[in-house]
Amino acid sequence: MRCRALAGIARAEIHHTGLLDCVLGMAIACPPMLLSDSPASDRAYNPRSAATDWANRLTRCIAGLALFGAGVALILQAGLGAAPWDMLHKGISEHIGVSVGLVIEAVGFLLLLVWIPLRQRPGVGTILNAFEIGFVLDVVAPHLPDTQRLVPRLALLIIGVLVIAVGSGLYIGAGLGAGPRDGIMVGLSRRGLSVGVARTMIEFSVGIGGMLLGVRPGIGTVVFIVGIGPLVQVFLPRLSLPPRRARALAMPVEAAAAD
Repeated sequence: MRCRALAGIARAEIHHTGLLDCVLGMAIACPPMLLSDSPASDRAYNPRSAATDWANRLTRCIAGLALFGAGVALILQAGLGAAPWDMLHKGISEHIGVSVGLVIEAVGFLLLLVWIPLRQRPGVGTILNAFEIGFVLDVVAPHLPDTQRLVPRLALLIIGVLVIAVGSGLYIGAGLGAGPRDGIMVGLSRRGLSVGVARTMIEFSVGIGGMLLGVRPGIGTVVFIVGIGPLVQVFLPRLSLPPRRARALAMPVEAAAAD
């Protein structure tokens, strides 16, 4: 009920200069859940070997990140406002004359430097995240339809958010490491900040950075901030694999029982 009320207030108060403050206020009131590296899943998962387990996780991670990059491309192509991070990426892209995908890659790798003082350890999924999302975005974007009609643009926006949610469920559920941006949120939360406050501080900062670079938020910004958390919460449990450490501890027990 609280989120619905805030959404109603947002619709009444949104305007060109106050939209980002409004949607980030909604994000504080409806804080995102903590996305762990390998959320639990109730589904049975019994890979034949450690190599099979690794291949399965890597495939899911790569597929999920590809979907994530395609989703970002869809949202940007809609032109109705992007997520705060992508506002920053787009602003940098427009000012230095390189593709948004290349900016995403560069920012991702630079953010890994921030992990050092936060004592965060990257995983294979972290490195793939930094590279693959931007790469896929640049591959997909030129093939998307270019239209000024509102209904197709809304369709691109909604499909983009859904695709990102599914992709997030796959790559986070693979348990191969947090992305460069989420790793900063987790690192700050481990230093005493709540996840909601840490996430909101980061999103607010990069959103303001995007606005200073000339990128305005829009209805797409609202849809992403309000919709992505609940959607990921739907898909993540269904697409997650059991934690790798839990599997490693369980295998000797299963082997002993078989003997």
